[in-house]
Amino acid sequence: MTFFTEFGRYLLMLKGMFSKPENGRMYWKEFMHQCSELGIGSLGIVAIISVFMGAVSTLQTAYQLVSPFIPKATIAQIVRDTVILEFAPTLVCIVLAGVVGSKIASELGNMRVSEQIDALEIMGINTKTYLVMPKIVAALVVIPMLVVISGVLGIWGGKFAGTVTGILSAQIFDRGLLQYFQPYNVFFALIKAYTFAFIISSIPAYYGYYVKGGALEIGRASTKSVVVSCIMILFADYLLAQLLLNSPGA
Repeated sequence: MTFFTEFGRYLLMLKGMFSKPENGRMYWKEFMHQCSELGIGSLGIVAIISVFMGAVSTLQTAYQLVSPFIPKATIAQIVRDTVILEFAPTLVCIVLAGVVGSKIASELGNMRVSEQIDALEIMGINTKTYLVMPKIVAALVVIPMLVVISGVLGIWGGKFAGTVTGILSAQIFDRGLLQYFQPYNVFFALIKAYTFAFIISSIPAYYGYYVKGGALEIGRASTKSVVVSCIMILFADYLLAQLLLNSPGA
């Protein structure tokens, strides 16, 4: 299929989600289940990546700043801004695109191949609303939370690595964290988190929902959804940086 055909089906899938739920309690239960699966299920990998990400940032920044004229507190400033602006939202969401995206695509693909989606439609249930929307809404709720946790753990990991290796003391690191801090950076990171969360959940849902064939096609759809999601995350990252970091409020 051409790009415009697939993009049109993707938009029609999103449009088809917005209908009145047949049973509100059933939809709420599915939403909470997806929040648990996508959020708590990804918390461990996010925590591990974030801590080591911050630690490596501190070590590499200290390795680059060899001039005695540059104060040690600058290391904390660079680690803080790098983690908040890029590592926490972008790197973590690329990892989540593999973890969450492949799960969504394979789950919906398996339901399509085993004709569970067809059975639900025969029962009069709007499968786009019942199967796709809870996943997207849950991702929009939990992924920004994971990004915030990642930012906190990343900065803590940088502080821990700096103090353990003797690069700089905890007091100097804390002073550097507060120097020249711009709250707008946190707002920018959250905008990226919500945008990436939508990409991570909607694109794999599209590939899984419309898969045809058997187990081999499910694997291909899952792989393709992760690749497309990662590309779209990087593309959206560039667009958001161009639009929001060059805006008058930045």
